[in-house]
Amino acid sequence: MDGVIWHRAETRAGDGAPWIVLVHGISQDHTIFEPYVDRLAGRHNVLLLDLPGHGRSAAVPGAFGMSEFADAIAAVLEEVGIDRATMWGTHLGAAAALVLACRTPARAAGLILEGPVYPGRTPPETAAFVARVAACARTHGIAAARDLWWEEGAWFDLCRENPVACRAAGHRTIIDRFEGAPWLDAGLVSRPMPDIGPALAALDCPVLILNGEHDMAEFKSMAGDLAAILPNATCTSVPGGGGFPLWEVPETVWPMVDGFLSEQSQT
Repeated sequence: MDGVIWHRAETRAGDGAPWIVLVHGISQDHTIFEPYVDRLAGRHNVLLLDLPGHGRSAAVPGAFGMSEFADAIAAVLEEVGIDRATMWGTHLGAAAALVLACRTPARAAGLILEGPVYPGRTPPETAAFVARVAACARTHGIAAARDLWWEEGAWFDLCRENPVACRAAGHRTIIDRFEGAPWLDAGLVSRPMPDIGPALAALDCPVLILNGEHDMAEFKSMAGDLAAILPNATCTSVPGGGGFPLWEVPETVWPMVDGFLSEQSQT
């Protein structure tokens, strides 16, 4: 891995506490998870990171696909000295966490996957829109691409329609910090990956899959397909949520996540 991946370890829970690793999606950074850090830190040591091309890792070069993001997560785990952790990811970050778990199952104590992309499958609606945004970035600049991403991205529909309740201004602020390098990577969504179906079927750690009830049909379909093949997965619809329920309805998401983590601690 070329370049240093920014990360921050919150170790208030102390030595011996289980780790949870938080992995954001495209155009975001670690601050998407800030509403949960204090809550998680009561029982877990918490690792936040910025993936290559994002946040404080904006200068880390691509490629910027699931496999490369999985490499980045693994590099940070090695640096911090984390042998085993629960990983909570959103969208492409969720897919990267899943890829890493399939590569090294012993690392994965559990997975929380919000609106995950199915690794190795190209979601056509998403891929077409990302291609539009990438073309906009190349032709009109990153600022114009950020506007297009926010104004027409279907995963932000609920935020745009309910700006106060879903804290749309805060999410847009995160996007406005995004410098856009992954949008210039033509393979961002569609870069070929080997079939990981057998690895998914053999991954026996507990998995919680979350989709907002108003999420795109494409993401709900991928979540259902993952739930059907992962042997220890629960697929849950988040009432009132859209493309990013962890941000839109945190008070609804938190009891689901807390319950999942509590069950893990009892096994």
